[in-house]
Amino acid sequence: MTRHSLTSLFVFALAFVGSVQAAELAPSVEGTKAPTKPLKALLIVGGCCHDYDFQKRIIADGISARAHVEFTVVHDGGTATDSKIKLYEDPNWADAFDVILHDECFAAVKEQAWMDRILAPHKAGKPAVLLHCAMHCYRSGTDEWFKFCGIQSSGHGPQVPIELTNLDDQHPITNGAANWTTIQEELYNNLKVFDTAHPLQRGKQHVKAKDGTESDVEYVVTWTNTYNEKTRVFATTLGHNSFTCADPRYLDMLTRGLLWSCDKLGDESYFKPFDAEKNKFEWQDKLQPPQAKGPKPTKAPAK
Repeated sequence: MTRHSLTSLFVFALAFVGSVQAAELAPSVEGTKAPTKPLKALLIVGGCCHDYDFQKRIIADGISARAHVEFTVVHDGGTATDSKIKLYEDPNWADAFDVILHDECFAAVKEQAWMDRILAPHKAGKPAVLLHCAMHCYRSGTDEWFKFCGIQSSGHGPQVPIELTNLDDQHPITNGAANWTTIQEELYNNLKVFDTAHPLQRGKQHVKAKDGTESDVEYVVTWTNTYNEKTRVFATTLGHNSFTCADPRYLDMLTRGLLWSCDKLGDESYFKPFDAEKNKFEWQDKLQPPQAKGPKPTKAPAK
C-alpha cells in the first residue's frame, strides 16, 4: 500500500470517528416536530335574526381551542337582510386566508354581480364552511349560490328540539360521533340536494300544524359539498341559538368540518389537546338556553 493510500485511509478514519462522536454528543431530535403552522380563518357574521355578538366569540374560541386555527372576524351589515358589506368590495377579499366561514344572514341581497364577487375565490378553490343562515343568503334568482352550498333551502319550521342521526359513520367528520338531540332549534328544509353534496347528518322534528295535526319532519342538516369540481365545502344548517353553537358536540363537528375543508383532518398535528369538562371559556357563564315554550303552532315545512 502506498503512502498516499495510507494517508487517505487515516483521514477517512478520523472523519468517521468524528462523525460518530458528533452524533453521540448531539441532542436527539427524534420525535420532535416543527410547530404546526396555524390555518388562517376568516369568520364573516352579520345581518338578521341572530346574536352574532355572542356567536362569533363562541365559534372562534371553540374552534381555536380545539385546533391550530387563527381567526379574523368581520362583523358588518347591522341587522338588515339586504346589507352589502364593505369586505366584499375588495376583489381580493379572501386572499389572506386559508378558509372562509360564512355565517352571515343577507337573504334580501339579490344582485347576481354581488354574489359572483363573493363566490369568485371559492370557484377558484378557496375552502369554505357554511353555517345556518348562510344557506338562505344571496337569492339572485339563479341556483349558483345553492350549488355552492350543496343543498337549496327556502325556510324552516318552529323552534323545537332536533333529533340528529348520523348518515355516514365512516366519514372522517362524523366517524366516532354519537347521535344527539339539540335544544330548541330551526330545522331548515331541503328543496334540492345537489349531486355534489354528501349528507352526513339528518335532523328530525316533531311539529304541530295550525290545524292541530302533528307530524315528524326530517331533513339533511349537515353535509359536505364539492363546488366547481374542486372546492371543499362543509355546511350545517344547525346553529340558530347560541346555546347550540356552544354545545361541545357542535363545536367538535365544526372543527372537524373546517379541517376537512382544508384537507387537514387526517393530520393529527392540527389538533390541540382539549377537554370540554376542563377547558372553560369566559362567555360560558353568560350562556342561557332559550325558553322552552313547546312546539309553536305553525305550518309544517314541505318535505
